Amino acid sequence: MLVTLSIRNLAVVEEVDVVFHAGFHVLSGETGAGKSIIIDALGLIAGGRSSADLIRYGCDKAEMEALFEMEQGHPVWETLEKLGIQCEPEEHLVIRRELNTQGKSTSRINGQLVNLTMLREVGEKLINIHGQHEHQSLLRAESHLGLLDTYGAAVIGPVKSEYQERYSRFITAEKELRALQESSQRAYQLLDMYRFQLEEIAAAGLTSGEDELLGEERVKLSHSEKMMDSVAGAYDLLSGQRGLEAVSIALSRIEDISGYDSKGLQPIVEQLQSAFYQLEDATFQLRDYREKIEFNPGRLEEVEQRLNLISGLRRKYGDSVELILNYYEQISHETDQLENKDERLEKLRAERDKLLVLVMDSAEDLSRVRKQCAEELAAQVESELKDLQMERTTLRVQITPSEDPKGIEWNGRRLRLSRQGADNAEFLISPNPGEPLRPLGKIASGGELSRMMLAMKSIFARHDRIPVLIFDEVDTGVSGRAAQSIAEKLFRLSSTCQVFSITHLPQVACMADHQYLIEKHVVDGRTMTQVESLSNEGRVKELARMLGGVEITEKTLHHAQEMLNLAEAKKGGNERPA
Repeated sequence: MLVTLSIRNLAVVEEVDVVFHAGFHVLSGETGAGKSIIIDALGLIAGGRSSADLIRYGCDKAEMEALFEMEQGHPVWETLEKLGIQCEPEEHLVIRRELNTQGKSTSRINGQLVNLTMLREVGEKLINIHGQHEHQSLLRAESHLGLLDTYGAAVIGPVKSEYQERYSRFITAEKELRALQESSQRAYQLLDMYRFQLEEIAAAGLTSGEDELLGEERVKLSHSEKMMDSVAGAYDLLSGQRGLEAVSIALSRIEDISGYDSKGLQPIVEQLQSAFYQLEDATFQLRDYREKIEFNPGRLEEVEQRLNLISGLRRKYGDSVELILNYYEQISHETDQLENKDERLEKLRAERDKLLVLVMDSAEDLSRVRKQCAEELAAQVESELKDLQMERTTLRVQITPSEDPKGIEWNGRRLRLSRQGADNAEFLISPNPGEPLRPLGKIASGGELSRMMLAMKSIFARHDRIPVLIFDEVDTGVSGRAAQSIAEKLFRLSSTCQVFSITHLPQVACMADHQYLIEKHVVDGRTMTQVESLSNEGRVKELARMLGGVEITEKTLHHAQEMLNLAEAKKGGNERPA
């Protein structure tokens, strides 16, 4: 359950610290006092969308912190472990969120930084906020299937998971088949082009790196005459009297006198010896190289022609022979696929048809379990509605095939498949005996919608184990006995979870275990909201205000006290953990 909530600089709230308890809580106060800000803060704690506009004027940031006390085995601990958030089940769970003026927020769970997606995943296991806008979801038939699936999650969930796995495989095969069918004309055009390209590249007989080798050969053939002149001239110089012979004579002369000054002349002898041997080696190499120089205009023309051929292929298929050969392999594979297109079409069509049978089998299973759960849900909602002064109401959850003229043909029908199955669901209601069942959105009043949603929340609370349930003016549009029945329902609901309700109805407020007054004050020219936990005397005064408006009389005070006494009697004196 939620134990404490701290708010700093959020809208008109400067600083608020509230302690909560188990049971049924009511937040009351004048319109515009800031009751919704408390709900906004809890929404942000649960991962709701933030805005810099929520920060109190003149402040750099807004801060919210909530402390939860959760029993071992609650689903939130498994979620925390999955997200890698270090928490021990015997510890308190602390969630903190800060908003800055740049519109960004920072969130922490037990001190560990988390992103908004992680916070939302944890928050949805802790807090469920029901506002007036949720009434509208009951008016939209497209939301009814989701409500049914939520109710029957234990039974519907496994069947739906199997359906969705098969549906994903079917859709993949269907898309691939459609793409192949739609590409037929283009495929034939590609096939003609690929065949021509394959023939052109194959006829060239390319080898990897050929263009580089030919380029080098062309340079040598183009300059062979100049190379011969230079190499022959260099060889003549080195092999003549001014070359090796001169070095040899100089070496002999120095060797003859080296004994007279070995220290000074021996290093010179060694250098001359080294130079002589290197020159001799270079001379021999020049002689051999000279013998290999080729004057071959015919070969040069062949090389030029070959390089021109490769250049033309490079402009079409790649910047090098290597890339041209890679392209050849690629279009060879694609050509093979295109030539076997009809065979692939048949294979894909057979695979698609097989998957269609499987997905429709699962869709039928899903429809079957939904119909079972629909009957159970309708019966439970009717039972809950009896407690809410709608005892003559009949409810049905109608499951029908989702037909679509452009859908998939199956057993003589065209059905629209989606990840949710092949079903439509719609709540039908008859508020009075003898009236036909009609869509909920067409006949339900605001008060009936409020009670319908409360009935469903009461049922869902037993399934989803969310510890904190918040109702933001769920009693709008009701009065008298209906209001009293809502109050009693909220009280009974608080036996399974911690319930909070923002209300303007004294019938609801008097049934609370704990009541908080939200008031707005002006201090030093600044508006600020305060939250006060009311004592019994404070509750009498607040109920008197709710009953009588601005002026509180002895009569309204007496009436308020009487309402509290009657409420305690209705609650049967059941004690709740503080």
